[in-house]
Parts: sequence; C-alpha cells; structure tokens
Amino acid sequence: MASSSSSIPRIAVLGSLNMDLVAYVPHHPLPGETLTAERFVNSPGGKGANQAVACAKLSRPRPSTGALDASTQFLNETAHITMLGAVGADAHGAALLDSLKSYGVDASGVQTAPEGVGSGVAVIIVDVPTGENRIVLSPGANHSVRAPEGASTAEEEEEWVIERLKAAGGGELPDMLIMQLEIPHGTVLAALRAARKHDVEVLLNPAPAAPLPEDAYKGLAHLVVNETEAAVLGGLGLEAAESLASDEKALESVAKGFLERGVGNVVITLGGKGVYYMAEGGGKKGWLPAEKAKVVDTTAAGDTFVGRYALEAAGSKKKGEERFDIEDAVRKANKAAAKTVERPGAQKSIPWRDELE
Repeated sequence: MASSSSSIPRIAVLGSLNMDLVAYVPHHPLPGETLTAERFVNSPGGKGANQAVACAKLSRPRPSTGALDASTQFLNETAHITMLGAVGADAHGAALLDSLKSYGVDASGVQTAPEGVGSGVAVIIVDVPTGENRIVLSPGANHSVRAPEGASTAEEEEEWVIERLKAAGGGELPDMLIMQLEIPHGTVLAALRAARKHDVEVLLNPAPAAPLPEDAYKGLAHLVVNETEAAVLGGLGLEAAESLASDEKALESVAKGFLERGVGNVVITLGGKGVYYMAEGGGKKGWLPAEKAKVVDTTAAGDTFVGRYALEAAGSKKKGEERFDIEDAVRKANKAAAKTVERPGAQKSIPWRDELE
C-alpha cells in the first residue's frame, strides 16, 4: 500500500464490482429474437470499479510493461485511489481484484462476501453499428456491502462506514469519496451522512437512477447524472429524459433544483449531445458540446467522465483553491470519455493520462 503522503489527494470509491459478460451483436435483439453474436468477451467492470480504474489510469502514465505489478502499483501516481466493495470467493472475484491492481488501484478495501454469495455479474449487449449498450445486472456480492446486522442505529451504520474508510486508507479519511447506486442504498445514505459529519467531499453518481431522500443532497459537493437520472431525480419523470437532453432551459431548471437542495456542483451528461454544468453561488454554468469520436462501445464512458472530473475536483481541494473550475474539469472529463468510446470493453478502454496529453 502507498504511503499516506499529504502531497497528493486520496480518493476512495465505495461501490460495485462486476464481471461484465459482453456480447457484440449486429443490432439489439427484438422480443423473441435469437441473435448470433459477432464476438463475446469477459471484461472486469462494475460502475464502482470502473470509476476507481478511471481515476487510477488517468492519474498516471502507461506502464512500460503494459500493466502494473506489486512493485510498481503506486509509482508515478498523482492521486492515490482506493476501492471499497465486495466480491465472491470465486474466479470472477479473483479476476476483478487482479484487474484493479494492474491499473494501480489500492484494493485493500475490497472484502470477500459471505459463503455462497458470488461476485456481481453484468450481461451487456453492445449494438456494433452504434456502440450503444443494454445491460442486465445481477448484483451478487455487491449487495453484501452493508453494515453488520448488529449495527441497528444510523450512528452505528455511519461509524461502520468511517471505520472501513480509515482501514482502507491506512488510518486516514480520503479527500474525496465517490459513490453510485449499485450497492445497497442504505449503505450509500449512511456514507453520505458520515462523510458530511467528517468533512469528506462526496461525488455521487446516482446510477442506476432511483429516488433519494432530500437529505441525501444536503452538502453534496458534486452530483454527476445523465439525462435519465436528471429527469428521474429532478422530479420530471422518466418520460422527460429524451426531451431534456435538447432543452437548455429545462436543463438549467433541473440543475438549479439540485443546487437548491444543497448540491455544490451539478453535471448532467448528455451522451452525444454534450454536457450541461452549473456551480453554486453564482459560479459557472453552461453547455459544452461532445468531443468528436468514432463510437465503438459506450461502456465505461460515463465512468471515465466521473474519474477525470473527480481527479480535477480532488486536486483542486488538495491545493486549497478558492473556487473549483467546473468548466475546465468538465472539458477534460469530456475529452477522456471521448477516448473511451473509441475502444471496446470497460476498464481496458479507459485511457492512461499520457494518452490525453
């Protein structure tokens, strides 16, 4: 494990790890249709693990050997990345841990699920002509990421989160905590409360979209959502997601709504239509177009965006900058995500830092 240097930010990702079973097909199957895949691959993934890998790869240059080993895992990093979650005691679990380590993620916070609980699995169907994907998720071990049964109060759940963060961080709390919604919502809410009490900045990427209590937004430093998540969590309903992506006034209204709930910075990713962002206190707001890219596979594009954005945000806080430059962070995250969609796969498609320089 890396030393607890105060010179670089420490980012912890509390979330999911899944083995992606990916089929590449000529088109998404119609009801009752059987398709023959052009190819099929197993690929380590999960939104939590993908975002941890994105932070790690984008914080260091490509290793000369093609992958990092135990002796070089934390060399040349500009941020230290720790993953917290759970995998099963199975082949998928071992592969998921190996993948994290090969990209420079500290996996000491990943636990083994109880006996009989397998690693999470995601079945992904990629439409080759468009690169768009459809995903069916089996959570497995990810649903074991929760406080022990003996923790019966909110305070005990929060303390359990803090203990895990400190254990994975060598006794220190991270500068930033990143979370999604692929682990039990109770764990996410407990972590939000705990982080708020201990002054740990949180970046929440609430995917898959699900309603959250109003208290979840209070003091939340960064909220990163796509148009579907923005529509659902913004109270517009799922049917409004498609029109939202083309309506700047509606995007501004939704973003303002999140700021009024207590969010510091709001980012709404819109796929090929770009990104809308807004910062609190009269800060910057705007709509950036998408970077030009030849789309091969959109898997992990959003996770790459989160990883690059998080590095900028955590770095800004570590440097003690008076105001976080959200526009610059979004621009850099956009560029990283565009690189990812030009390659197949999840974690392997995420670029290293020097590939964007």
